[in-house]
Amino acid sequence: MKIEQIYTGCLAQGAYYIESNGEAAIIDPLREVAPYITKAEQNNARIKYIFETHFHADFVSGHLDLAKETGATIVYGPTANPGFAAHIAMDNELITLGNIKFRVLHTPGHTMESSCFLLIDENGKENALFSGDTLFIGDVGRPDLAQKAAHMTQDELAGLLFTSLRTKVMTLPDNLIIYPAHGAGSACGKNMSQETSDTLGHQKMTNYALRANMSKEEFISEVTTGLVTPPKYFPLNVMLNKQGYESIDKVLAKGTRALSVTAFEAAAHETDALVIDTRSAQVFAKGFIPGAINIGIDGNFAPWVGALVPDINQAILLITDEGREEEVVTRLARVGYDNAVGFLKGGFEAWGKSGRETDSIESISAVDLPAILANDKSAVILDVRKESEFFSEHVVGAEHACLDFVNESMLKISRQKKYYVHCAGGYRSMVFISILKARGFHNLVNINGGLTAIKESGKFKITDYVCPTTML
Repeated sequence: MKIEQIYTGCLAQGAYYIESNGEAAIIDPLREVAPYITKAEQNNARIKYIFETHFHADFVSGHLDLAKETGATIVYGPTANPGFAAHIAMDNELITLGNIKFRVLHTPGHTMESSCFLLIDENGKENALFSGDTLFIGDVGRPDLAQKAAHMTQDELAGLLFTSLRTKVMTLPDNLIIYPAHGAGSACGKNMSQETSDTLGHQKMTNYALRANMSKEEFISEVTTGLVTPPKYFPLNVMLNKQGYESIDKVLAKGTRALSVTAFEAAAHETDALVIDTRSAQVFAKGFIPGAINIGIDGNFAPWVGALVPDINQAILLITDEGREEEVVTRLARVGYDNAVGFLKGGFEAWGKSGRETDSIESISAVDLPAILANDKSAVILDVRKESEFFSEHVVGAEHACLDFVNESMLKISRQKKYYVHCAGGYRSMVFISILKARGFHNLVNINGGLTAIKESGKFKITDYVCPTTML
């Protein structure tokens, strides 16, 4: 028997390859399926099953393309009603893979169809639990995402999750290995660990939601406290996962079309496409196409696109580092943004050489900032991190305008003031400034290195934790 976790850091997502006696199963696959097929071929195995723990909200699964390529059966738990052929398993149903078995455990709460897959090894021992979004390391799945589909409140769903955990999961052996669908950084939970697997026994001791003496009312209160608004693309990804989507091969073919400078410019005007420049923040700042927004590929690229681009059907034109075009289109497709229509051949350098207009963003060192502020008393330090980060610590006197809600944050910006913008390290601040610059704001300056550099300069007073009134 072989178990392999295939973890994708930018999505904080865990897919799984399980193999026994020449047969393989993939659990919660990503959109690009070639790696799973290649892995099975190298092991002389046949992919027999594709297990889906639920209809995912934060990424588009590769179940349809993988089933088409391999003939594997897609398996969901009870109550799932997909718009394509799949096996809808019964609660406690046993499914055989080679010399091992999987028991389907229906665990509603995160969603109504949420299910865990309990692996029983060749010796009949309960070995591992693939827990999807029911149980994370350090947390449990948020119960507010499926309210509309379930026609229930988040408290009612949380109550179901409490029962699922107590009756289906916590009764299993303590030495069972928990393999969740996500880790720290995912928006599907709020308190996930950096660890991507653990024993059930250790989780019972350390996971706040699995306390033995916890009442149902306490569970509901603690699990629902502190939930932030989910990204707007979440329900759209659920729809794609449930109803179907275009083949990844077609998406890649369309998105990786090389466009000349003239063709790129024409496409931008004719399609009303959004130009996304995926180069690093520091490189982008030195020169970019006017109106382009910067979301760097070397970061949480896909989740930020999902958070900031409300329409998954938005036409997108790409500026990339040479040779990374397919990677960018693939990562867009992972979260359902299938309408990339091409990339600029030769990148920004080709645009610059054509003599067309370019733009840039001013950046300064944190060390130089005190002298600048001393000469301009109206200047403002602007922190664009999440609210929880800001209240944890921030520069004394700084204003807050969260990137996650950039449309609302933009209303806080005065065109008469100069803003010196930072996040934690420089990625998000450049995204923020580029969006506002595309909308006509030209009074924002980036602080290189973000709060990390500000603290290292030793020139600013940093607050300790301050409890916001919204948490009182």
